Amino acid sequence: MFVSGPPVLATDAPLSNAGNAQLLLAAVLAIAAVVVLIVWAKFHPFLALMIGTGVLGAVAWVPPQDVLSAFIDGLGTTFGSVGLLIALGAMLGKLLADSGGANEIVDRIINRVGRERMPWAMALIAAIIGLPMFFEIGVVILVPIIILVGLRTRLPLMKIGIPALAALSVLHGLVPPHPGPVTAIGLLHADLGRTLIFGLIVAVPTLIIAGPLLATFLDRLVPVQASEAHAAALMGGALPATTTVTRDEPTVDPDTPRGGSFGGAPRPASDAGGVGETAQESRVARDVTAAAPTRRPPFAAAVLTMVLPVFLMLLKAIADLSASEGSRVRDILDFIGDPSMALLIGVLVAMVALGAASGMSREQVQGSLGSGLPGVASIMLIVAAGGGFKTVLSDSGVAAVIADAAHNSSLSPLLLGWLVAVGVRLATGSATVATVTTAGIVGGLAADLSSSHLSLLVLAVGSGSLFFSHVNDAGFWLVKEYFGLTVGQTLKSWSVMETVISVVGLLCVLILSAIV
Repeated sequence: MFVSGPPVLATDAPLSNAGNAQLLLAAVLAIAAVVVLIVWAKFHPFLALMIGTGVLGAVAWVPPQDVLSAFIDGLGTTFGSVGLLIALGAMLGKLLADSGGANEIVDRIINRVGRERMPWAMALIAAIIGLPMFFEIGVVILVPIIILVGLRTRLPLMKIGIPALAALSVLHGLVPPHPGPVTAIGLLHADLGRTLIFGLIVAVPTLIIAGPLLATFLDRLVPVQASEAHAAALMGGALPATTTVTRDEPTVDPDTPRGGSFGGAPRPASDAGGVGETAQESRVARDVTAAAPTRRPPFAAAVLTMVLPVFLMLLKAIADLSASEGSRVRDILDFIGDPSMALLIGVLVAMVALGAASGMSREQVQGSLGSGLPGVASIMLIVAAGGGFKTVLSDSGVAAVIADAAHNSSLSPLLLGWLVAVGVRLATGSATVATVTTAGIVGGLAADLSSSHLSLLVLAVGSGSLFFSHVNDAGFWLVKEYFGLTVGQTLKSWSVMETVISVVGLLCVLILSAIV
């Protein structure tokens, strides 16, 4: 049941006096400009969103100074709320990779499962690693492991690769503190804790269906095996001693060095990006083995560091639902469970639990943290520009017009948000652009949604932003190059998997909407 809530429009009086038809035309032309500039002219999404905002203001007859002012306000607000999370998340993920903590978890799990359960183990590994990490870093860390496990166990590549990719993609699109859902939460003013809980609920069945279960079907479409030549290329020219091909259950050679990223995979020549991101955004995945730890941190420390930020945010969500407002317990949990504070605590804990425990010097720890930042600068700029674009959409009156049109139709706001995100995703290939653009378009619907349904709208948009990755998505080329697939094989595997994630995610959201 929907209840009234605070309006999301930045101003009560729209900046434009244009009619509804003209405002809708302005929105269509602005989005078309963004799409054409990204897809055809190959503009960076940051510039494309700025130019698209100018087109919106010009067609809607908004005074140029008002357009500029609204855009800057939206950019600053979004950058302040989302940019900090992206930066802290990148630092945590980088240290996790450089210290060898991620690989300690990988090896521990692999050593305890049999061949038949390996697809489920790979999904679990990727899910744990994917909680604090960007998709790009997760791929760089996991692909060498997937290839080597395929060599050791003789399992088809799809059976172990698809579950891992599905886990990374599901978390990337649905679960905070990843940039997409965090940005949508900020733009739609949704409750982060509630969205996190719902996101995890939706993520579990989506991962099971689009991961291990779908992998069996995709293995029939794309029957490929890991090759020693491809593994050697990923390892920089030579296979490590642990990659002896065997039909036995996988084991880790006790003489394997205990630090660094397993295999130290270089990036392929295409320099492709992550899920829905441009090649520039994916540079965060470079230099994952820059630091030189002398040993791996303990397994428990690595797990604690990865799940700590999410655990703190969950505590905040539970306190908001159960503790009385103004109580000391709730105040403390609200503070430490704030996303920025939770990630900061995670980084500080990681400096000791991962950095110091792995034998890294203070200089190496700080170097690892700092090296995670340059690659996400592009992501932060795109997200911020998307916030500015959204603000102009709202302030000009476009969002109110679209909201009125949606109110007069029988289309569910959740389905509307998913469909818009799918359209932008297919056109631009960018999940980030799809998320921020859609949040701006459907933002006018937020006033009529309850807190729970507003969180579900965030997840519906996130699900739509992952729909059918194809040749205009840099993530498509990242998967193709790393797994050594042809374009056709990538379409039959990765693209199908992304579509299943999107559709199953929407179905889970719609089921939840009938319950909460």
